[in-house]
Amino acid sequence: MLPEHLLLGGLVLLIVVSMVRGARTLARPLAIGAVGAAAAAAFWLAASGLTSEPFPGHFLVSPVVLVIKGALLALALPVLLMGRYDFADDNAGAVEFPMLLVASLYGLSLLPSATSFLVLFLGLEMMSIPVYALIVLAFRRPQSAESALKYLVLSGAATATLLMGLSLVYGATGAMSLSAFALAAGQTDLLAKTGVVLVLLALFLKAAVVPFHAWAPDTYEGASVTVTAYMATLSKAAVLLVAVQLFAGVEVGGALVDVLAVLPLLSIVWGNIAAIRQGNLRRMIAYSSIAHAGYLFYAFLGNSEGRLEAVTFYLVVYAAANLLAFAVLPPAADDAARDQMETLDGLFHRNPWAASLMAVAMLSLAGLPPFPGFTAKFLIFKSVVAAGYSTYAVLGLVGSFLGLYFYLRVIQRMFMLPSTAPASPADGAFGPRTAGVLCLAATALFMIAPGWVLDRL
Repeated sequence: MLPEHLLLGGLVLLIVVSMVRGARTLARPLAIGAVGAAAAAAFWLAASGLTSEPFPGHFLVSPVVLVIKGALLALALPVLLMGRYDFADDNAGAVEFPMLLVASLYGLSLLPSATSFLVLFLGLEMMSIPVYALIVLAFRRPQSAESALKYLVLSGAATATLLMGLSLVYGATGAMSLSAFALAAGQTDLLAKTGVVLVLLALFLKAAVVPFHAWAPDTYEGASVTVTAYMATLSKAAVLLVAVQLFAGVEVGGALVDVLAVLPLLSIVWGNIAAIRQGNLRRMIAYSSIAHAGYLFYAFLGNSEGRLEAVTFYLVVYAAANLLAFAVLPPAADDAARDQMETLDGLFHRNPWAASLMAVAMLSLAGLPPFPGFTAKFLIFKSVVAAGYSTYAVLGLVGSFLGLYFYLRVIQRMFMLPSTAPASPADGAFGPRTAGVLCLAATALFMIAPGWVLDRL
């Protein structure tokens, strides 16, 4: 549990820093050091082939688990760097933001190792609870409090549904291990089936799958850009990791196929259509994330053997592209105006670096070759076709073409329209620029050597 211990140590030091006058400037470097050390420790332990079960039946460590954990923690580094703009050292949140983020990451790091309902539930809630405070921390617009309340209420409803579903599965099988979910999914008894459906609905609500998606656009818009980037990537990745672990060993069949095919397909279609109509980037990304949640849940139709690799690869590629887009978003004093589509007009003419990186992010999210988003979608649809659901695969592909319009529209505005805003001195801020470079390096790795990455999952 070295990565978790490093995160916990960093969290304790951050609490100490928050109580020392004049030490606020140490908070961000301390958080970056703790998260970076935890990610490096996870990769180092994975390379050494460590397999261990410190809490038998509840918590497992293996090379694959450690690689996933290290990748998720490494993707949190750009979020901390981007926070330098929204939570400057002399502003409110300079200590609270890294502290809450590290606390959330501690819960996130527990999830890949969970082998029981208990650790899974605790990890998910420990990750989610600090996010409520993060949404209102950068109070830049009146909608922030409303967004936090919506997230709190709907996330609370999802948690209650998840807890009820897990309780019914436990009642039907008498076991707390994750394999009990696969056992319940194969039973015909009403108690077990109700538990499985409730768990699935809770995951759909947390991942914002249609028709449980209404909270996502308003919440993303009301939060700061940095917090939205975290919620749209790592927070969503956590929910999908929970789903992958629960469905490990489940051969989907019967009525479950319809639930896992129809709702994700609606998400793909509606998410892409609704994103076309959005006038600001955060709402566009929110609807885009609804469509991407549909692609990810599509993977559950396929063979369970390659599901973990396909979903994990998709998640890291999707997270790197989204973080890249947020990292290079031009800053502005008015938060509401910052991500209006008009601010992107002619961005190439006043900041070619930012426009080029934003274009890379959009092309990867659109799934166009040779960008890694193409490989990620290919793996998902390949598994769906291999499982015999060719019709659903074709419908999903048609739905994904709808998304091309709004991704390419962003590129068209940046490169083909005249600039309407002056260049800002903060455009070249160290934190967001470094975050952009890290995300670009990750995207390049996934594009050049996807096989090398997949071999380690």
